[in-house]
Formats: sequence, structure tokens, C-alpha cells
Amino acid sequence: MTFQTRVRAPRPTSTALIAGGAGFIGSHLCDALLQRGNRVICLDNLFTGTIANIRPLLNHPNFRFIEHDVREPLEIDESIDRIYSLACPASPRHYQSDPIGTMNTCVIGTMNMLELARRKSARVLQASTSEVYGDPEIHPQPESYLGNVNPIGPRACYDEGKRAAETLMFDYHRQHGVEIKVARIFNTYGPRMLENDGRVVSNFIVQALRGEPITIYGHGTQTRSFCFVDDLVRGLQLLMESPAAVTGPCNLGNPHEVTIEAIAREVLSYTRSTSPLRFESLPKDDPKRRKPVIDIAERSLGWRPRVALKDGLQATIAYFSLRLATDAPALTPAIAASRTARTARGRLTLAERRDDVLKNLKQPHAQ
Repeated sequence: MTFQTRVRAPRPTSTALIAGGAGFIGSHLCDALLQRGNRVICLDNLFTGTIANIRPLLNHPNFRFIEHDVREPLEIDESIDRIYSLACPASPRHYQSDPIGTMNTCVIGTMNMLELARRKSARVLQASTSEVYGDPEIHPQPESYLGNVNPIGPRACYDEGKRAAETLMFDYHRQHGVEIKVARIFNTYGPRMLENDGRVVSNFIVQALRGEPITIYGHGTQTRSFCFVDDLVRGLQLLMESPAAVTGPCNLGNPHEVTIEAIAREVLSYTRSTSPLRFESLPKDDPKRRKPVIDIAERSLGWRPRVALKDGLQATIAYFSLRLATDAPALTPAIAASRTARTARGRLTLAERRDDVLKNLKQPHAQ
């Protein structure tokens, strides 16, 4: 079974700039766009993004990396057709470590990307978030729901920052005619998550693999809807290439709702870990339930998640197993050669990438 799909190809010789391109989601988007024949400019300040995520791309003839903070204006000579505005720390641990910086990234960074889009006559997509709904009083959450956000709470720098970014997107669209797309991204997981970012899936997997207690905040009855990164990246591309009238906001997430405790027990089962569950107090303003209504994505984009939670978790566990087992989680030469040959026919399937990692675990690595 494969998880590949065809995405409408953009214009030939299209150049895409990805702000936050060395991050978890951004690096997967770089991969996907390069494999479709695009030129890619990856912009990142490496606060939560890493060179390791894009190292295989650095010698690609159509790839360019620029270390840059989106809070500073960007001057770039070459033409740009598409701008993906993904730059912002997304885990509470990181965005709460510098709340003013987070707010500036959301507001000033988004404005700088919009100004660039205006100068280049480029289409721009803003990676917004389900956090704009706050702790929702309506369940599940459609795009028409205005949200229940605490504007002075510890999460507000991110929640309100993203809401302000959406406002800027639509004001630039109305006032300056900039072509915009707004994606509201729900919980996403997969390879290249940071092991120390404090998010549910990465936390549980790392703790299970290390034999540490699985830390659950609250009673574990709160729910989330987890979307595998490949599905999300496909949705972002479909939204970007949709007709101009489809501006969004558009929910992109998996409507399969699961409790936090259930996720913990699945991770324990797949890792065969004996780690105990440890319950701690729930952080302030943590949403109790989260599930997207994806009618707009289904109707306007023909998009729906395809990767089952079990398959996505197993691929992510395989990634972290390798990550924790080696200082430099690179593929062995034989597997790398095999991957190169298979990549020539298109993007690797989820099963192929998972198998690569599992095979790599069995190979000796230089210390």
C-alpha cells in the first residue's frame, strides 16, 4: 500500500520560497516541491529548524538555503512565484520561551512575507493553526468558528499572533490585491520532529524508547486529531495551487479524534516499552478537545488524510529509534544508493521510508 498522490503541478520553472523551510514541516515541503521540479529557496533562522533536516538537499541544483530571520525584511533579486510562510516555533516549549519574539515572528514576519509577495507578484500561503480556536466551545471546529482564546494567557503569544497573521493576510488581499491562502493546521506529527519540543507524539515516543515514564498532562481524557506530515504537505500544496478564489481559511487536519491516554498506550504497544504512565497537572489554557471539520478541504481541494495513525506512528517511532541510537542519523551507503534509485521514479512511499530506517537500525554505524 502506498500513500502517494498526484498534486496539480504549478507552472514550469516555478520558484517557491519556504520561510521556516528547515523546520519539521518545512523541510518535508522542500522535499516535495523539489521532487515536482520546482526551484526552492529555503529561509530559516535555525531557531527550531536544523541543517540536518535539509542536509540532503544542500547540493541539489534547484535548492538554495538562506539563513535569515523573517522579522527582518528580505531583499532577493530572483523572481518568486510562491511563498509558503511557515516560520514560527509551534510547540509551547519553544514559543513560550520567547513570547515577544513569537508575537513579532507572527506579525512582523508575516508582514515581511506579504510585502515580498506584493513586490514579486507572488501568491503567499500562511501556515496558521488550530490554536486560533483556543479552547473551543464548539466541537468539532469549522472554519466559521471564531474561537475561544485567552488573549493574556501563556499561550496567547502564539494563538493571538497567528490570529493577527490571518488578519494581515486578508487585509493585504483586500487592500493590495495580494493572492493569499490561509491553512489552519491541526496537530501534525512524523519524522523530523524535535525530540525535545515538548509535543505529545515526540514526547511519548522518546520517553518510551528511553524507558522513562510517559508524562501525561491532565487525566489523559483530552482529545487531539493527529495528521501525518506527508498528508499535511500534500494539503498545503493543493491549497497553494487551488483557484485564486479559494483563499481559506481552510482546516488541514485529521478528523480521527483520539484521547491523549490512548495515544500513549499505542506508543507503548508499538515500541514494546514497559514505561509507566505518569499524570501531571494540565497546563493553563490547554484545549480539552480538538477535531477539525474538513468539508472545505474535501470540497475545494479534494483533500483528505490517507495515512492511518498506526502507520504514521510506526514510521515516526522508526525515525526516533534511529535518531536516538546514533549521533548522526544518516543512511548507510547501500541504503542511500537504493533510495536514490527509487527516488528517481518519484517520492518515496511512507512504507519505503519506514523500511529504510528500520534496515538502517540493523547496520553498524561509525561512532
